[in-house]
Amino acid sequence: MKRIETTCVHGGYVPGNGEPRQLPIIQSTTFKYDTSEDMAKLFDLEASGYFYSRLQNPTNDNVAAKIAQLEGGAAAMLTSSGQAANFFAVFNIATAGDHVVASSTIYGGTYNLFAVTMKKMGVEFTFVAPDCSEEELNAAFKPNTKAVFGETIANPAVIVLDIEKFAKAAHAHGVPLIIDNTFATPVNCRPIEWGADIVTHSTTKYMDGHGSAVGGAIVDSGKFDWLAHADKFPGLCEPDESYHGIVYAKKFGKEGAYITKATAQLMRDLGSIQSPQNAFILNLGLESLHVRMQRHCENAQKMAEFLHGHKNVAWVTYCGLKDDKCYELGQKYLKNGSCGVLSFGVKGGRKAAEEVMKHFKLIPIETHVADARSCCLHPASATHRQMNDEELLAAGVKPELIRLSVGIENIDDLIEDVKQALDALN
Repeated sequence: MKRIETTCVHGGYVPGNGEPRQLPIIQSTTFKYDTSEDMAKLFDLEASGYFYSRLQNPTNDNVAAKIAQLEGGAAAMLTSSGQAANFFAVFNIATAGDHVVASSTIYGGTYNLFAVTMKKMGVEFTFVAPDCSEEELNAAFKPNTKAVFGETIANPAVIVLDIEKFAKAAHAHGVPLIIDNTFATPVNCRPIEWGADIVTHSTTKYMDGHGSAVGGAIVDSGKFDWLAHADKFPGLCEPDESYHGIVYAKKFGKEGAYITKATAQLMRDLGSIQSPQNAFILNLGLESLHVRMQRHCENAQKMAEFLHGHKNVAWVTYCGLKDDKCYELGQKYLKNGSCGVLSFGVKGGRKAAEEVMKHFKLIPIETHVADARSCCLHPASATHRQMNDEELLAAGVKPELIRLSVGIENIDDLIEDVKQALDALN
């Protein structure tokens, strides 16, 4: 088995004799076949291959295979964005009349997707605090619960999830655990090894690393036994009449059923495909992911320690700090470091936080996060502005919170910029 650093470079695409060394971009919407019978086998899911890039494309599949290898999963697919990945991951098994349990400290866009948009579609969500007791977590389940959702490292609260606790509860109720692993990346955490069944990513972030290509990914562990809970998952365990009565869990087994259904049904009908060009750019980012994550973590640790000692900083959240409430969970799940993102609160509240951000010179204000360049954001007035104060606090977002994404620049330059901005409050 290749080690993760080697997989970052060589995974997914293996050229044959005389074939391109670099992953080819198959920039084609359609694919030619000699007979209608050949094409029919593809439409009936009786043969593997390509007929239309809205469903599958060779470039995308090679990159998805690399991500599956990195996560230790059985199958994967790319989507047009991280939002699409999270939507597909849940909607593939939870539809109108169903229920999902989710951690409350998740990305604001994901929270809105769940609490507003999917609610309109008839899917109900119960949000629980990540540090809830096992009793509180189990009390959130209902007879129609179909999944549990959380983030390895919450955005922007940067709280570390106790994956094993959530996996134990999910499995006790016969449903899979879905983990968004965007911030940790498989370099620093592989949630499947801790009990997660499905892993999602906004590949726009660290995986891409350049801020150049929007994308998402879904990885299936291939370990959840859908047929053992057939009454809960009719979409996987009962005939699909749009494919001549195929039962995905029987035809494709644990290792292939989930991703095949997500591709054949959801991607077919909703079309949130990642472009082959973006997949190519993503693959370039993956090749250096293991190197960049090490630098991100080193820089963020030094930045967190600096902020921890500054007189105008009220608090810092980063699991690398020994007094952080997630330090022990970080040591358990993130032995090689967590990520380059941290959050801190400025003394003086919301107005003081907004004032500090006006004084940054090197670090720009961006809605983006987690790439080679540092950036910052005030979530209460940006990504989480759709939430009221009560919802903000439940999501771990205080009014004075500044999310700082520490890049791979020289850390002394970054600290000097943050210091002069904080000193401007005096």
